[in-house]
Amino acid sequence: MQALENRIPPPLVATLFALFMWGLSSVVPGIEVSDSLRIAITLAVLAFGAFFCLAGVLSFRRARTTVNPLKPETASALVSSGIYRVSRNPMYLGFALFLVAWAVFLASPWALVGVLGFTLYMNRLQIAVEERALEALFGAEFDHYKSRVRRWL
Repeated sequence: MQALENRIPPPLVATLFALFMWGLSSVVPGIEVSDSLRIAITLAVLAFGAFFCLAGVLSFRRARTTVNPLKPETASALVSSGIYRVSRNPMYLGFALFLVAWAVFLASPWALVGVLGFTLYMNRLQIAVEERALEALFGAEFDHYKSRVRRWL
C-alpha cells in the first residue's frame, strides 16, 4: 500500500471510484425515484461539492501556496481561514460530494460503497501523507489547527 501513497492525483482517484460506482449500479438493483426528484437532488449535492472545491482552491490561491496534492512538502503557508475553518480537506470533501451526487443520479444506494471507498483511500493514502508533511513544515501550529478543525466536516 505504501507504493500508492500520494501517487495518484485525487481527481483521478474520484474518477476511478465513479467508474466503479457506475459498474456496480449496473449489476445491483437500484431504487425507483422520479427523474425530476433524482436530478434535483443530484444538482443540489453537486452544488455543495463545487462550493467546497472552489472555496478550497480560492483559499489556497489567496495564501499563495500550492494546490498540488502530490507535493504537500512545497506548501508555503498553513491555510486555516475561510473554508479551512470548517474542514481541513474541503476539496476532497467536494469530490466526495460529487460521488454522492453520482450515486443519487444512478439511483443506486449500493453505489454509496464507492463514496466509502474513496473516503478510506483518501484518509490512508493521501491525507495521512499530506498531514505528515504539514506537521514537518508547521509543527505545533499544524497540531493546534488539527485540534480545532475536523478532517472532513
